[in-house]
Amino acid sequence: MTQVSDNQETGNIDTTVRNRRNRAFAVKELVVASRNKGKVREIKELLANLPFKVTSLLDYPHIPEIIEDGKTYRANALKKAREVVRATGKMAMSDDSGIEVEALGNAPGIYSSRFAGKGASEKARNKKLFAMLKGVPLHKRQARYRCVVALVNAKGQELGVVQGTCSGYVTTRDIGRNGFGFDPLFLIKRYNKTFGQLPPELKAKISHRARALKKFRLLLDRL
Repeated sequence: MTQVSDNQETGNIDTTVRNRRNRAFAVKELVVASRNKGKVREIKELLANLPFKVTSLLDYPHIPEIIEDGKTYRANALKKAREVVRATGKMAMSDDSGIEVEALGNAPGIYSSRFAGKGASEKARNKKLFAMLKGVPLHKRQARYRCVVALVNAKGQELGVVQGTCSGYVTTRDIGRNGFGFDPLFLIKRYNKTFGQLPPELKAKISHRARALKKFRLLLDRL
């Protein structure tokens, strides 16, 4: 029978303890279920200083496009997150967001990214929204940005869903170069500027996504 010396036994114990500590302090990966560069950049900035390695579908080009066929933001967010978990085996989060215009019965809503046709550019979507609101005065162009964020663990289990909103108006033309999506036409009356004009650090405090991710950080703190 092979004898184990005290030194060897101590060494084995030390190695086991180190391995456990390494696992305990290993940085967890959180995959953002999006390839939208602007959205991914914004999410990474809003989740800065957390003990997570934040990646996205930009880092997983082999994952096919995920069809958003849910009837609600929540359904779409959970579907995208779970699809990413199945493809990567990693914990995932998904943001489903849209703009809701009161004069249009809260449309385009969950269809904001595709109401102008599959693959339509941001410019094309903005142009179509302007066309839909033709003749509607600014004071009747009330709108709301909504963001719903879902978190799913590596086993595909829902850990939580949160949301945030931000109210404003739709302008009659693009104004500003900051942000992405509908930002250049989303006017915040308090500042008399669009998201496209506001500095990123201010948008990061008042936007629908910022408000949703403030709640989302609380979900991550529980892990």
